[in-house]
Amino acid sequence: MTARRSPRWLEFVTIGVAAGLVAAGCSTGSGSDGSPEDPFGDPGSCTVIDVAVSSEKIDLMTDLAKGFNGSDDAEIDDGCAFVRPYSKASGGATTLLADGWDEESEGPRPVIWSPAASSWGQILNQRLADDGRAAMAASKPVSFMLTPLVIGMPKPMADALGYPETPIGWGDIAQLATSGEGWAAYGHPEWGAFKLGKTNPNFSTSGLNALIGQNYAATGKSRDLSTEDLNDPKTKEFGAQVESSVVHYGDITMTFLNNWFRTDRSGTSLLYASAVAVEEKSLIDYNKGNPDGVLEPGESPRKPRVPLVAIYPKEGTLYSDNPLYVLDADWVSAKEKQGAEAFIDVLRRPSNQKKVLDYGFRPGNPDVAVGAPITKGNGVDPNQPSKLLQVPKPAVMISMLDRWKEQRKGARVLLVLDVSGSMDEPADEGASGDTKLDLAKRAAIEALDEFKSDDEVGLRVFSTNLGPDEDQNYLDLLEVQPMSTNREKLANQIRNQLPQNATPLYEVTQESFTDMAADYDETQINAVVLLTDGVNDDGDPDDDRAQLEELLTTLRRGTDGENAKPIRVFTIAYGRQADFDTLEQIAQSTNAAAYDASNPATINKVFTAVVSNF
Repeated sequence: MTARRSPRWLEFVTIGVAAGLVAAGCSTGSGSDGSPEDPFGDPGSCTVIDVAVSSEKIDLMTDLAKGFNGSDDAEIDDGCAFVRPYSKASGGATTLLADGWDEESEGPRPVIWSPAASSWGQILNQRLADDGRAAMAASKPVSFMLTPLVIGMPKPMADALGYPETPIGWGDIAQLATSGEGWAAYGHPEWGAFKLGKTNPNFSTSGLNALIGQNYAATGKSRDLSTEDLNDPKTKEFGAQVESSVVHYGDITMTFLNNWFRTDRSGTSLLYASAVAVEEKSLIDYNKGNPDGVLEPGESPRKPRVPLVAIYPKEGTLYSDNPLYVLDADWVSAKEKQGAEAFIDVLRRPSNQKKVLDYGFRPGNPDVAVGAPITKGNGVDPNQPSKLLQVPKPAVMISMLDRWKEQRKGARVLLVLDVSGSMDEPADEGASGDTKLDLAKRAAIEALDEFKSDDEVGLRVFSTNLGPDEDQNYLDLLEVQPMSTNREKLANQIRNQLPQNATPLYEVTQESFTDMAADYDETQINAVVLLTDGVNDDGDPDDDRAQLEELLTTLRRGTDGENAKPIRVFTIAYGRQADFDTLEQIAQSTNAAAYDASNPATINKVFTAVVSNF
């Protein structure tokens, strides 16, 4: 899977356009001059309505915005409104709105905010209240569309458990996770242990809803989850059982779905993961042959050999209700609010609510019936879920997130940092004077805060001719040790690094993978985080392809072989000269994810996303 965000306008909208600069004369801002880089075109003299939406609905929202812009519906007092949606992760936007939104690095502050679920609005308001500030999100927002959280499971595995005749829930997941027999108890020893995929609940709505669901399941309740419930030793033990089977975490569910889809081609999808907590919409996309929900130009869907089945947890589940918040913020003007309300009215029309079905969502307007593609033929059940859970109080959710940071599965990680000579290049064309290595060091040090005290982390740096031995191409500066003893040492060692020579990418990747496998710990997430700004330039250039194939073969054998010790290699392509395609192949061969930091200014955000896997 690649965690690369494309096209770039989905993540950032230029500040000049976002501010709604007035063009000469009067323009309705039809957006007819749009391009793939900027699909909306010139807003003219219209009031620009910036809309931050969760990534899974950006294509739908873009389509609806184009239909709105330039229409009679966009006319407001003394002018017109011009809507420009862009993608922003729900958890990330919540943090930005609470802590301060930096427009230079994050894009424009939104007028409308549409996270995947209204629980994020409640969390935002609670964080603001804790800081003595007024609420920013309405208590009862308009719901744009719905999709329930499900447990996605390959059909052969769901069949082995007797689903749907036998109801399945989080209690069964906890039992499977702690069973010494694994799938052998159901007649399939070849599937190995039960393996669960979950996203980080601080970033992802599916991860947050899964965490809420498993805590309710531990208590036997379906509403009024309390802090006392969270403190109950039985609840803590139940959560630890579920988390013990996690393959790794992540900021988006597409990491798991793309890895599943890729391994499906080689017939190893049942070995990668047994179940993943995802939204129903994403499971429909997967079964239709579009695992990331986006079809690039020229791309055709191809249905998987092994489809997924949506399991609606018997203890109950939650909807992602995709609220539409017109933010009560000092940067939102009266005219922007008027334009925002006009757009929301259009979104609620039955004709547009029927469009949400085309994208795999359920209509938010109760007057519009659920229909295709929400059908059993796509692995889902339009008559489910039969039991819904109450969203806990905001203070309880924040407490739950705080507890999860210590409850989650532990990690054993080797940070591998490129210190080749090219890291001395300027990070950008500005006047800051920072080099790429300067920014990378600061980002790595900041990301250390995401690890808990008993996570084990080490540091390796690489470049050619390091140390007294001219053939030495990497140095182990700190062994993999608990962060309780390593945190400050890691920060100091990272801070002291200087740019060196060439980039022995293939050698350090293979050695790091092999060394981590030698001390593999099945009770933890074992991983390598590899950051590089270049291409492999050590060895015979004519033999480069053969070297890469040898490396990939070694990685695949170690990940999927008979005696596999899965070491996930998460790669960061840093700077515009980095070989993203090669790094993507390395990550995919270990069922991990590749991240794109081609713009060095994004390295903080990328490093945080990488560490969300642990």
